[in-house]
Amino acid sequence: MGSSFHHFILVILCSSCLLGAVAAASSPKTRHFRWEVANMFWSPDCLENVVMGINGQFPGPTIRAKAGDTIVVHLTNKLHTEGLGIHWHGIRQFDTPWADGTASISQCAINPEETFVYRFKVDKAGTYFYHGHYGMQRSAGLYGSLVVDVADGEKEPFHYDGEFNILLSDWWHKNVHEQEVGLSSKPLRWIGEPQSILLNGRGQFNCSLAARLGNGSSSLCSLRADAQCAPQVLRVQPNKTYRLRIASTTSLSSLNLAIGNHKMVLVEADGNYIKPVAVDNIDIYSGESYSVLFTTDQNPSKNYWISASQRGRKPPVPPPGLTFLNYLPNSPSVPTSALPQSPAWDDITASKSFANKIVALLGLPTPPIRHDRRIFLLNTQNRIDGFIKWSINNVSLVLPSTPYLGSIKHKLKGAFDDKSPPETFSSNYDIRIPPVNPNATQSSGVYKIEFNTTVDVILQNTNALAANVSEIHPWHLHGHDFWVLGYGEGMYSEEKHGKQLNLKNPPLRNTVVIFPYGWTVIRFVADNPGVWAFHCHIEPHLHMGMGVIFAEAVDRVKNIPDEAIACGQTGKMFMHNHHG
Repeated sequence: MGSSFHHFILVILCSSCLLGAVAAASSPKTRHFRWEVANMFWSPDCLENVVMGINGQFPGPTIRAKAGDTIVVHLTNKLHTEGLGIHWHGIRQFDTPWADGTASISQCAINPEETFVYRFKVDKAGTYFYHGHYGMQRSAGLYGSLVVDVADGEKEPFHYDGEFNILLSDWWHKNVHEQEVGLSSKPLRWIGEPQSILLNGRGQFNCSLAARLGNGSSSLCSLRADAQCAPQVLRVQPNKTYRLRIASTTSLSSLNLAIGNHKMVLVEADGNYIKPVAVDNIDIYSGESYSVLFTTDQNPSKNYWISASQRGRKPPVPPPGLTFLNYLPNSPSVPTSALPQSPAWDDITASKSFANKIVALLGLPTPPIRHDRRIFLLNTQNRIDGFIKWSINNVSLVLPSTPYLGSIKHKLKGAFDDKSPPETFSSNYDIRIPPVNPNATQSSGVYKIEFNTTVDVILQNTNALAANVSEIHPWHLHGHDFWVLGYGEGMYSEEKHGKQLNLKNPPLRNTVVIFPYGWTVIRFVADNPGVWAFHCHIEPHLHMGMGVIFAEAVDRVKNIPDEAIACGQTGKMFMHNHHG
């Protein structure tokens, strides 16, 4: 494997092509889509269930566009009994903050039988996805892929012969409303581990694909090639280089993806180029996306497993999600080899080592040297009136009935809590033990941020309510990419850790993880007027209050469409102006 692999690295390490040869580029296009979101019967893991589909499809249709294009989605809500909102994850929404798709934050929920038009520009090539952002609709299966290719005349900084796209998700047999009720009950009824890991919406619960895992050959379902749960096999030619785009829209699971016998080279993270790095497997947390390159240089008479196994949660966990590389002209038969090895579920050292390998490609923008403002966010599990919640600086987020974007723009009084949330926490908080006083408060307050300032956020992880439990939390920022300046263990201290931060080539991301009992520092420039969520991307954690709201120069936002914000108090104001 060695020599051909090194040759492969040389072939793709064409960082000088980053800027590409700009040929006579054709002008950007406007791409129109008409979608209806409805509940339907489907068998994601061979067991029939109700999923949220788009135009009768699960996962929803893949959007493919070129950098600079405008996407227009006419979205009709056919759910009959609940509202709807779709977030375009990783798309920054410059000049269109109302198209971010966050119900109660950037827009009103789209009511049953209403149509809302999302119109936004995709300004940057990369691997993205979209998902429901109202209640826990992502857990119900409302998601799909969004891939942005380089503009005409531009080139990627690496070469490949073909590409595949995998969207990772997890699936429960318990419906999403039952999950939500459990999370809002006293005592808490936790959703438990998913039954299946899905690749492009396909997984196998007690199926013959898993019979290879040494569970004997008994199987509760026969896997026909035309079944909705049959894996989409990746058909490859020998001795070619392929790009594999991977995004994770899981509700809970952190995953590790590996391809049997094949090395991978990471080249993109969250829509940003990174310095190519060879890896045996990749950790991918909810909200993250990557591109890897792999070369089909193995024995061409065999097929090879691709597995996505759960990490960071105590077994029993679901079996890995599986598909395989089918080397043509072989038949697409299940590989006879063992599954690729992923690190042990609790091998945090491997995860940290992987995270630290990711740095920006030479030539990408570096962060401002200094911050103008620092916000420290302490991530804790708490109780409010006996209900278990997640809190930030002892405040658990609740969303108002009037979208912030409308109430702040129109200076409405009392639409949300006008007291600013705390920007720091007590320096003598002991992150190693459960909270001494577990009581927290709820608030809909926002952090107001001045336009064009440089903001550092220090995410600090702690012990949950149970002793010796600290979980992994992937945090996602809307409306921005940020630089990941560093990760570390224990309590963050400027004296101790400030000098370790990477200002030279930190990666640009839109999602970042905090490790158990650890800290993560990010930096972003507040250059995008709007109201933006920053939250844990684990669906039940956000549902239980783990998030904050950044309001940024909302006075500069122009031309908010009425239908985006005409509900709650803004709706009443429009009615009054209309009739008054």
